[in-house]
Amino acid sequence: MALTETSRRGVAPAVCVLMLIASTWAVTGYARRAAAAEMQPDKSNSGRTEPSRTAESDQPVVKLTPSQQAQVGLETAALEAAPHPEKFRAYGAVLDISRITELTNSYANAQAQLQTAQAKLEVAKSAYDRIKNLVDSAALPKKEAETAEGTLRIDKAALTAAESQLRTLVATARQEWGPVIGRGIVERSPAVVRLIERDQFLVQVTLPPGVTVDGTPATALAQAPTRNANIDLHYISPATRTDPRIQGLSFFFSVPGDSGLLPGMNTTVYVPSGNTYEGVFIEDTAIVRWQGRSWVYLRVGPDSFRRHPISMDQPVSDDDYVVRDIPSGSEIVMRGAQVLLSEEAKSELRGRDDD
Repeated sequence: MALTETSRRGVAPAVCVLMLIASTWAVTGYARRAAAAEMQPDKSNSGRTEPSRTAESDQPVVKLTPSQQAQVGLETAALEAAPHPEKFRAYGAVLDISRITELTNSYANAQAQLQTAQAKLEVAKSAYDRIKNLVDSAALPKKEAETAEGTLRIDKAALTAAESQLRTLVATARQEWGPVIGRGIVERSPAVVRLIERDQFLVQVTLPPGVTVDGTPATALAQAPTRNANIDLHYISPATRTDPRIQGLSFFFSVPGDSGLLPGMNTTVYVPSGNTYEGVFIEDTAIVRWQGRSWVYLRVGPDSFRRHPISMDQPVSDDDYVVRDIPSGSEIVMRGAQVLLSEEAKSELRGRDDD
C-alpha cells in the first residue's frame, strides 16, 4: 500500500531523531575510549617516568622505583649542617730555591774562612808574644818584633773581614727569606736540608688583595695540577715579599717532593681563615659534573630526585667538601648520582626526539 502524503510527513521527523541519537552515542563512545587510552600506562617504558619540572625548581625530577634504586645500588643519607673551618681561595707558586742553596753554601764557606782567620790570628799572636820577649831580652833584633807585629795586625784584619762577611750573609738570609728560613740557612737546619735535597718544595701562598686571616694558618690545601686531588701544605713563616701579580698577604709553606708539584708551577690553595661556618659535609661520590658545574641529587619523594647546584670552594680533604647552600637535614644521594644524571640526560634526548 502506498504511503499517503500525510504519512510521509510524519515519518521524516522520526528518522531525523533516530539519526541524532545514533550520532550522540558514537561521539560519547569515542570520548570514553580516548579517556581510557590516556589513563593506560606506557608499557614501552613503564619502569621510568620522564623528568618533570615544577614551580619549586628549574631542574627536572627524575623518578626511579624502589626496586630500580636497589638494582643500581642507589644510597642516600640525611645530612645535618655542622660547624666547619672556613677557607679562603688563595694562589700558590712553587719557588725555585737555588738562592737558598747558594746562601747556605756561602755561609758555610764564610764560616770556614772565619775559623781559618781565628786560627791564623792565634798563631800570629803567639809568635808575636814569643818574638817580643826575645827582642826585649836582646836575643833578637827589634825588626823581628816589628815583622811579627805586622803579621798579627794583618791576621786581625782578616778575622774582622771574615766576621763581617758572616754577619752580612746572616742579614741577607733573613732579609730574603725571613727569620725562620733565614735561621735555617745559618744553622743548616733539617728543614732547609730537605729543601736543598728536594725532599720538600717551598710554596709561596698569596691571599687575594684585602683578605686577612686570624693568627697563622698551620696547614693549607693545594690542588695538584697532575691529578684530581688536594695536597697538604705545612706552614713555615710569613713571606718576605708578595706575589707582584696579586699584591696580597703571603706565606711560605712546604710541600712533599713527591706531591706532583714542581718548581715553577702555580696552583690553587685553600687557606683556613680562622673562622667557622655552618655547612653540610659532602663526599666526592655524591658529586656529579654537568655543563661546567657541580651538582648533587636530593631526594624529593620516595621515588623522586632533583639535581641541586653546589659550590666546591671549601674542600676538607682530597675528595670531600663542605657545602653551604644545602638545607640541613636534606637527604642526599651518596651512591648512584651518576645513574640519575644518565637517566635525566637520556630523558631529555628522548624528549627532543619526540619534538
